[in-house]
Amino acid sequence: MSAHRINWGRAFAASLAAAGLAASAASCAAPEPGKAAIGDDAPTFVSLNPCIDAILVEVAEPEQILALSHYSRDPSASSMDTEVAATFAYNGGTAEEVLALQPDIVLASTFIAPATRAALERAGLEVQTFGSPASVEESLTQIRELAAITGGDNKARGNRARDKGEALAERISQALPKHAPGDVTAMLWQPGQIVPGEATLVWDQLSRQGLVNHSAQMGLGQAGYVTLETVLADPPDLLLIAGDGPGQRHPALAELDRTFVARFEANLFYCGGPSLLRAQERLDEIREAFVLPEPRIAVGDAR
Repeated sequence: MSAHRINWGRAFAASLAAAGLAASAASCAAPEPGKAAIGDDAPTFVSLNPCIDAILVEVAEPEQILALSHYSRDPSASSMDTEVAATFAYNGGTAEEVLALQPDIVLASTFIAPATRAALERAGLEVQTFGSPASVEESLTQIRELAAITGGDNKARGNRARDKGEALAERISQALPKHAPGDVTAMLWQPGQIVPGEATLVWDQLSRQGLVNHSAQMGLGQAGYVTLETVLADPPDLLLIAGDGPGQRHPALAELDRTFVARFEANLFYCGGPSLLRAQERLDEIREAFVLPEPRIAVGDAR
């Protein structure tokens, strides 16, 4: 490991220690039928969007949440604590399931099937859609937007929801460092052996660590395909692997003596919101492993 990598790790460590990140696990009770506990004017929700699930449980009252998406119970797909998700009912995303629950508002992705949306709206349900944020700031805006929706028309409840949204946004803002780019290169090797572009949420988070996008230096953009041979011929300083393709499991990666290789699971960066805190925790772990193992330090390496 080169000297500049050690310096990056120490700066990274200091920033993360100051941030004091800890993803908060929402403590939620299972929803009860009816609106008596929250008032007849409190909007109720069914979420079809796993990224929104994680934000919703942070900003809404538990009784407002009639069901989350089924993805949030799957550890490989969930963007939230699956134990928390299990305290709520879930749905498989069909119009029939949602109509049976009769929520006031359905929260969905912008990619919701047009036929499903049309069926829900014909039945008189409001459908609110959310896209995928391309930056940390866009994610914070999305949190605030959802908090405003969950507050409804009741002023006191609306203030509580907005306060919860601001608290979550502030935790994320405080947790993420903001370093100027250094000289440590990193590549995120995603499922399908593709890499992210620089105008993406995950790269916004990685760039805040002071890392340089190795795949961009190679001339690759969003979803550029990277072979094992390419990685071996031109390796980054830090290789984050999120996929399980043949190249991403190849034993030759262990022979990259000047590259630190670590897992960075896909469910840490598919969504924004609280996922940013979980991703930062993992980056903290990687940073400690990157710096500490002395056998990887190349004494006298001038690079």
